Amino acid sequence: MTSEVEVDAVVLVGGRGARLRPLTLSAPKPMLPTAGTPYLSHLFSRISEAGIKHVVLGTSYRAEVFEEYFGDGKALGLELEYVVEDEPLDTGGAIRNVYDRLRAEHVIVFNGDIISGADLSAQLGVHYDSGADVTLHLQRVPDPSRFGSVPTDETGRVQAFLEKTPYPTTDQVNAGCYVFRRQVIESIPTGRRVSVERETFPALLEKGAHLHGFVDASYWLDVGTPEAFVRGSADLVRGIAPTSALPGRAGEFLVLDGASVAEDAELSGGSTIGVAAVVGSGAKIDGSVLFDGAAVSEGAIVENSVLGHGARVGAGAVLRGVVLGDGASVGAGCELLDGARIWPDTVLPDGSVRFSSDA
Repeated sequence: MTSEVEVDAVVLVGGRGARLRPLTLSAPKPMLPTAGTPYLSHLFSRISEAGIKHVVLGTSYRAEVFEEYFGDGKALGLELEYVVEDEPLDTGGAIRNVYDRLRAEHVIVFNGDIISGADLSAQLGVHYDSGADVTLHLQRVPDPSRFGSVPTDETGRVQAFLEKTPYPTTDQVNAGCYVFRRQVIESIPTGRRVSVERETFPALLEKGAHLHGFVDASYWLDVGTPEAFVRGSADLVRGIAPTSALPGRAGEFLVLDGASVAEDAELSGGSTIGVAAVVGSGAKIDGSVLFDGAAVSEGAIVENSVLGHGARVGAGAVLRGVVLGDGASVGAGCELLDGARIWPDTVLPDGSVRFSSDA
């Protein structure tokens, strides 16, 4: 369907990623190594597979990092453009801010922190066939009470945007991927913050615009927290979440070129071992992400954790559900549990114990 109708893609990557600190102190969230490559590489692979070539990135925080890494996109078979927000504009404002770079009549918009397995070509097909002004990806979730919900009628037309409630009337929630007719984007106010969820979409409904739902129950995950980031990376490594950008074969672990892993070390749970990272004898790495240059000494246990660039874990240390910032060092025999976050370049002496605290 995308080969018949020209489509632009917009990717919103302007957020500061506060929930992922300290990892995002040195890199924007969409550029964090996720299953061995920046998260955006996985999204770009899905965009390319849908036949879309022209992609506009709405950037803000550390905007230069995106262009430095991806350039003009030719290596990916894409044409990338970059638009920088001078001040935060929220989702709707960010979409309107890139309007002048759009060329196609239809535009598919992505939030830059969602891993999804939804069929983009199918969503675009629903949009064209229904003649909608906007088509929203609506995800079926087991517990919709955690989200605002979006009911649709028997034809798929959106009926309302409902706030969070303990007893929602539908299990369909806004999944953060939208197809717009370009003239709808032009109607969004300029020069101020605008939320598509709270302002643009409800206003369109009131005016009688056709908002349609593409309802799906495939893989979907917001990777905005450390716990979700670790899970998303592991699911990509294990092939549970779809991608064609994985730098290796899907399996129980991914070891990048230049990493050193002792023969008797145990890797499992979709763990990623970054470039030049080191895993010592008898160490156990389960469901974790080691960024480039990280090192885990002999006998240490690292579970469901993220180790930043150049982070160090001493012999016999135990880390469960932990984030180590770039260059942080954890001494031998330390025990870090339950969401502890260690700031960059922090040094914890041997035998330290931390629970759910920042350092």
